[in-house]
Amino acid sequence: MLFAIIVAVAALTIIGLSAYFIVRDRRLEGRDPSVVEPSGDTATGDDEAVESASTAPSFRDRLGKARSTLGGYLGSVFGRGAINEQTWQDLQDALIRADVGVSTSAEIISAVREAAADEKLEDASELAGLVKAEIVSRLEGFDRTLNVDASVEMPADSQVPGPAVWLFVGVNGVGKTTTIGKLSRRQSDEGRSVVLAAGDTFRAAAVEQLTIWSQRTGAEIVRGSEGADPSSVVFDAIEHAAARSVPLVMADTAGRLQTKANLMEELRKVRRVAEKGAGTVTETFLVIDATTGQNGLSQARQFTEAVDVTGVILTKLDGSAKGGIVVAIHSELGVPVKLAGLGEGIGDLVDFDPVEFVDALFE
Repeated sequence: MLFAIIVAVAALTIIGLSAYFIVRDRRLEGRDPSVVEPSGDTATGDDEAVESASTAPSFRDRLGKARSTLGGYLGSVFGRGAINEQTWQDLQDALIRADVGVSTSAEIISAVREAAADEKLEDASELAGLVKAEIVSRLEGFDRTLNVDASVEMPADSQVPGPAVWLFVGVNGVGKTTTIGKLSRRQSDEGRSVVLAAGDTFRAAAVEQLTIWSQRTGAEIVRGSEGADPSSVVFDAIEHAAARSVPLVMADTAGRLQTKANLMEELRKVRRVAEKGAGTVTETFLVIDATTGQNGLSQARQFTEAVDVTGVILTKLDGSAKGGIVVAIHSELGVPVKLAGLGEGIGDLVDFDPVEFVDALFE
């Protein structure tokens, strides 16, 4: 009996110690959501967020789905032999299926057809290089820099530049908040301090998510109560950054109100108020989910009409079978894609390179 009691006590002791070390290890690894890492610590709540920007993926590695789809559409056309009227119609249809858009596809085919006539091409296999070159030409010539220098945009009579302000707009679900978090980490890695503004006050989950990202990246965050005026939150964040000489503010915004008109008016107000304080809006990023295709382009038109969009951030491009939306955005809106999301990791938000992108689609 005594022996049985001793064995039981020993077993309970071992179990208790095992549980202690498991909990301790999880906390040290940052996997326990109840543990909040101090601001400035690079520890994160998931393994993918620890990835360094140096491990950024290539377009070639991540655009397999889009390459396979476009290759299937175009490959059947390029392999038909002699060029005829049906060749041009099928090429245009292939581009439309890839989400390039009807008008842009027609323009591309018109230009390629003219070039093919000039070069006296007769075989459809020779058209691939012309189509590729035409698409690249439509993506080049845009400024894709991320403007963090407020002094470039500030009035001539201003003495001291305040923080640069980046506004992020887009409908709910496209990845605005996550994109802000990843960019915040990227700026931090480059040695630049950041203040985050939790301007989507109508959605508590967005505020909480941005708060978690601030802890992961070491950025400060300014947040208001649920349902507070988004403009006031953004304004306070700018003033907070100016008082502490923080050079950059990244502001989340609402992605859904009761009506589209209400949302667009709210975004206009945020923009106006952001310009009234110590900061200067140097970028207004429209975040679009690449998998939405032409619906994403429709969203882009609405937002560009409401605010001065300076660049598009295309998320989930690795999961899209129709990469043609990139071409449509540039051709139909005249706005450059500046960043592309090629995965869920923190290092998977990369600078958009038009040549690398087109090469990846046609390889």
